[in-house]
Amino acid sequence: MNWIFNRYKDERAIVRQLREGITAKIFVGTNSMLSFVQLDPFSEGESHQHPEEQWGILLEGKCTRTQDGQEFEMQMGDFWITPSNVQHSLRTSEMSAVILDVFSPPRPEYCSDGKGFGNIEKSEAPTKLGNL
Repeated sequence: MNWIFNRYKDERAIVRQLREGITAKIFVGTNSMLSFVQLDPFSEGESHQHPEEQWGILLEGKCTRTQDGQEFEMQMGDFWITPSNVQHSLRTSEMSAVILDVFSPPRPEYCSDGKGFGNIEKSEAPTKLGNL
């Protein structure tokens, strides 16, 4: 079944090491993209922005979300929207976190395995866009 996926053991996942202690497993559709982001304790994401709209939900743990210069302590179940081109980042303290990000449209730089939050240190792996 090409329309059923598994977050934990699906070989179609695109894996990106966003930063030390932060890994994303990404699934790409035609008009949207899901990214399951695992943040180890005491990890901090790079502050960045992108043209794609982004929704995020904290599935597990706790984190601090910074968006447009404001910081918020997030608890499991909290979710947020990041409009196009708004500066944002995340960090954890002693507890890890798992976040589900939804991007629309898909971020082109996340359509292949690699490293970083953008076009930095991207590997030469072939694009894994699915035929959904």
